[in-house]
Amino acid sequence: MGLNGTLLAIDAGNSKTDVAVLAPDGTVLGAARGGGFQPPVVGVDAAFDTVAEIVERAWTAAGGAGLSPVFAHIAACLANADLAVEELELEKALYARRWSRSVGVRNDTFAILRAGIDEPRGVAVVCGAGINCVGMVPDGRTARFPAIGKISGDWGGGGGLADEALWFAARAEDGRGEPTALARALPAHFGLPTMYALIEALHLGRVPLERKHELTPVLFRTSAEGDPVAQALVDRLADEVVALASVALGRLGLLDVAAPVMLGGSVLAARHPRLDRRIAELLAVKAPKAVVGVVTAPPVLGAGLLALDAVGASGSAAARLREHYAS
Repeated sequence: MGLNGTLLAIDAGNSKTDVAVLAPDGTVLGAARGGGFQPPVVGVDAAFDTVAEIVERAWTAAGGAGLSPVFAHIAACLANADLAVEELELEKALYARRWSRSVGVRNDTFAILRAGIDEPRGVAVVCGAGINCVGMVPDGRTARFPAIGKISGDWGGGGGLADEALWFAARAEDGRGEPTALARALPAHFGLPTMYALIEALHLGRVPLERKHELTPVLFRTSAEGDPVAQALVDRLADEVVALASVALGRLGLLDVAAPVMLGGSVLAARHPRLDRRIAELLAVKAPKAVVGVVTAPPVLGAGLLALDAVGASGSAAARLREHYAS
């Protein structure tokens, strides 16, 4: 069947899961996509049941129909693996599936980082719904943060930015805060006349709370139009990105050497000029040799590269895998 020594790459996010079955030479033998990975919502076993169905489809596509999936190594980059204790729990559950005797579980931010760098060396800051930062070096050391919200010191992310924009807009309208165009722009996005109307709609569920993320692009648009309050929030996000990156670089001894700082997630990948410019300016002071880049490759590529790293695959294998996901 040509499946000896195959590797399994898993990138499991909150909204979707991508799986790839790889040959040791970096060839993608089979791939599949399915639903999100949400252990806090459905439990660990049920979350891995979802992953198992996707793995079965990828395994079948690789030519393994009728055979039990078995891999030389599994690299699993998983959402909700935020703490070391969670990684251990998820790793134990993955071993229980008996797909491999060699399993590596990491937070899904590591997949984004590895997808953006040529070797396992550098730092990534990801800002989508939330914000996170990880770093790695070839000797296996990593840098990371709990990244579970305000209780772990986080600020930013699309959800956090929307909440901040609402806070400033509400106070501007009722007189407790300084004036800002956000007081008009935010309710207008939902076809409402005032912040009071938007607050009422959110509180009573007429505008579902999960739609708050739609306000993040409104914040950036209002900033680009010159509103000082919106600009200050964008600047604060840049400050936070640089704080995360510089601390991670420092932990890994990379502050004074040429090291990649990769930016990913929907907010940072959108390339907002003011945000990009301030990040570059602040990093030039904190880490003058850092090389800033934006990750556009799919995260499952990063999980695949981590699998190849784990088995000591050649550089040509990594190049072949990158070529597959570039096509």
